[in-house]
Amino acid sequence: MQKLIEVLARALVDKPEAVDVKEIEGERALVVELKVANSDMGKVIGKQGKIARAIRSLAKAKGNKTGRKVIVEIVSA
Repeated sequence: MQKLIEVLARALVDKPEAVDVKEIEGERALVVELKVANSDMGKVIGKQGKIARAIRSLAKAKGNKTGRKVIVEIVSA
């Protein structure tokens, strides 16, 4: 899951070296924390959140294949 989110985020941003992805195992779900540079937040979120929604949909679909709930959080570095 971490690799999928990282590849998607690095393709979208101007500073791919600032992208950091962490997986945090919770009791009920897997939380994937995506950190990007402040200047790249708009590129990862997109107009009206469309890109962020697409990233979350892909993560959710992959999580469904493995039988896990996945939550993607986007934070600035």
